Amino acid sequence: MTKTGQTITGTDSAAGLGCASDGQRAGAGDPEMDVATGLVQLTALVQGIYTRVSERHDLTPVQAKLLCVLLDGPRGMADLARCFGVEKAALTGLMNRAERRGLAQRSSVPGDRRALQVTLTDAGHQAAIAFHAEVSAELDRLIASLNDDDREHFRSTMAAIIARCRTSSSASDRRLS
Repeated sequence: MTKTGQTITGTDSAAGLGCASDGQRAGAGDPEMDVATGLVQLTALVQGIYTRVSERHDLTPVQAKLLCVLLDGPRGMADLARCFGVEKAALTGLMNRAERRGLAQRSSVPGDRRALQVTLTDAGHQAAIAFHAEVSAELDRLIASLNDDDREHFRSTMAAIIARCRTSSSASDRRLS
């Protein structure tokens, strides 16, 4: 069921990757599930949780991500645009909406008249903390049934994959420059 109330049905070639659109989860519970199917299904679960928690906090998923990114401290607009994979103009629209809601603010960067940095307001900080706590609790439930060793193995494997991809991505970015 979509937000518009339409039910999506049918099968397509994506069903083999866990994208069955008929309500069935292709490969669910299958111990021989291939990695691609498992990762696609896990991604859908995580995105679903993130979206539901965002909605409960009256945020879009992109607004929630912005708030969480800014929890680490102020970021430049150009840096945020890279983080979100968008042009600065698209980020400007997101920032306009966040500022209207009193969640974030832009300010000049000392020593660089053209640069802007983004910080959370007090309300934005409180919203980010509340969202982060709830989404973390919901995501923790995904692996709650794993024993301690399996949970640690999952965490370390996931961290290694992410680190390797970030390193590869950074190397690719440097080659393109």
